Amino acid sequence: MNANANVNDAMHSSELRSKRPETCRMFENEFLEKFSRIHPATPFVVWIPVALVVLYRTWSRHELSAAGMAGLFVGGLLMWTFTEYVLHRWVFHWTNDTPRGRRIHFLLHGVHHDFPNDKDRLVMPLLTSVPFAVIFYTLFYFGFGVRNVGPIFAGFTAGYLSYDGTHYAIHHFKQNTRLGKYIKRHHMLHHHMDHDGGFGVSTPLWDVIFRTMPTVKKPDIKRKAEAS
Repeated sequence: MNANANVNDAMHSSELRSKRPETCRMFENEFLEKFSRIHPATPFVVWIPVALVVLYRTWSRHELSAAGMAGLFVGGLLMWTFTEYVLHRWVFHWTNDTPRGRRIHFLLHGVHHDFPNDKDRLVMPLLTSVPFAVIFYTLFYFGFGVRNVGPIFAGFTAGYLSYDGTHYAIHHFKQNTRLGKYIKRHHMLHHHMDHDGGFGVSTPLWDVIFRTMPTVKKPDIKRKAEAS
């Protein structure tokens, strides 16, 4: 049996086991529960204007050339891909086998692995993305200076939106292109076969660099099939 067939078998067995709702309640508090959910278009509606404003402010000061701004934008985008990898590998998959540790892991990322097709929780809620944006803008401001912060932050934001859009598309749309199928397979391997690999969602770049490409684990498939 080839690797693609193994992936399909794992996804099928997962579907057979998931005879349950696609979502769950995360918080008793109604406010927190409401804002743990988000429409997939919301990040684009909120963050595209922000990115355009910071780019315009930089351009209006005439301190950088168009090529300089483009280079910083690409640099910011690459910074996001690394941040995505680090967050997914060492923050979202952090575990501590205590009641508090299990709760933290569930809130950070475990809920997504338990309910991977929950359409209201496939992109980052504003309660999370806004504080992250403030933190990273501040870091870029003091790290690269007021002249450079706009394009870097805009590129970083574009990378984040690519991540959110890719993640939603992987879980809810059929991929017809060769690239789309490859990215989806990469992420599905992480979900269904190898939680210790495949931490890049929008790109496998850092998985290649850090040698964490997800692998097909046949014994896991057998256990899942037996449990279904």
